Amino acid sequence: MSSIVAQNNKSKIETQKSIQLETDKIFEKLVQIRRDFHENPELAGKEKRTQEIIKKQLIDLGLKVETDIYGYGVVGILEGAKKGKRIAWRADMDALPNDFPDKSSFKFKTKGVQHGCGHDVHMTIALGIAEVLVKNKKSLHGTVYFIFQPEEETFIGAKKMVENEIFSKFKIDEIFALHVTALPTGQIMVKPNEMFAYQKEIGIQFKTALSNEEVKDLSAKIRKSLVRTINDSKPWEIQSILDPKIGLTNPNTIFKDYLISEENFRSYSKNDTFRVNAEIYETDATRLKNIIPTVEKVIADNNYGSKLLSVSFIKENPTVLNHPNLTKTSINILDKIFGKGFVVPDYGQVPYFNDDFAYFQQKIPGVYFLLGGSNFQKGIIAMNHAPNFEVDEECIRTGVRTFSSLLFERGK
Repeated sequence: MSSIVAQNNKSKIETQKSIQLETDKIFEKLVQIRRDFHENPELAGKEKRTQEIIKKQLIDLGLKVETDIYGYGVVGILEGAKKGKRIAWRADMDALPNDFPDKSSFKFKTKGVQHGCGHDVHMTIALGIAEVLVKNKKSLHGTVYFIFQPEEETFIGAKKMVENEIFSKFKIDEIFALHVTALPTGQIMVKPNEMFAYQKEIGIQFKTALSNEEVKDLSAKIRKSLVRTINDSKPWEIQSILDPKIGLTNPNTIFKDYLISEENFRSYSKNDTFRVNAEIYETDATRLKNIIPTVEKVIADNNYGSKLLSVSFIKENPTVLNHPNLTKTSINILDKIFGKGFVVPDYGQVPYFNDDFAYFQQKIPGVYFLLGGSNFQKGIIAMNHAPNFEVDEECIRTGVRTFSSLLFERGK
């Protein structure tokens, strides 16, 4: 028995060495692929060129490719030589509609469109994982599905893929994804359950218009009645997620219990009604049911009850919800391969961001990781959706090596 264990351990070590070696071999090629995606961004629903590049890369690797899923989506299918589970890896494809400054030397070629959220990196990492696993196909268990998903920024793509029965077609057992973010390059963070705060938009309808001063006064009172933070902290200051004393990596983080709302509520007239809208972010799912009654009470207490038509959630996107057991298992696998503590614990929930990967997780167990893309010494800050968003491309190597190893082990 001991000889079998020793042989298995030797095989595992050899496989991990191979994954590292193959990752290093293709790294410079992956950088060029990423830069091509970066220079040629395409908005949600328009990812035609992106789809063609991905298809060619996957076909050249010998994968079976399916495109009849939804929009410009692509699924590459890699069958291992040994029997095992059906594992999926998701990468989002679309770019953002903005004109923030681009600090890189390989700049966006399309005015008003840019990969300011890192999807160019996500696609590149997925292609890298596919190539590394192809090189280890003889020892690969199961089947790996590489899902390149369009229209994430509009929160449509994953939902449409689910509605088009992607999981009925491919019978996938579990799914994984990552998002590059402002953490230091080389750092990987994950937690079970909610990764982000629940994002809701409150819609208040009045029979008659309110003056600007009335809107400002009522909004301030509603906001005061809703906002909850730890010890008067400021979780709306998103840069604090990196702070070692109060950020996500600290058990006493300010990001584990809060409700925050945008400061300036939006008001406008529509269909003979006057409307006031505001986005809120809540970490505790059990408290969501209290929000609308609280708003209604503030309106009534301030003598606007007779003018009120309704208070409702006008936008309710699901949030990323990591499967607890699969998350724990994934952390243990990576810690065993790369050393205890390789995966950094996440103790909070990030506000303002979300991912439609949540729709996949509603159907099958899934885990969504945060991958550091910042290099503070070089002045590279991978703060998504922000001016001067930039990524240290070394994170591509980290992503490919790490998640090739994870997928390889999960297929068994």
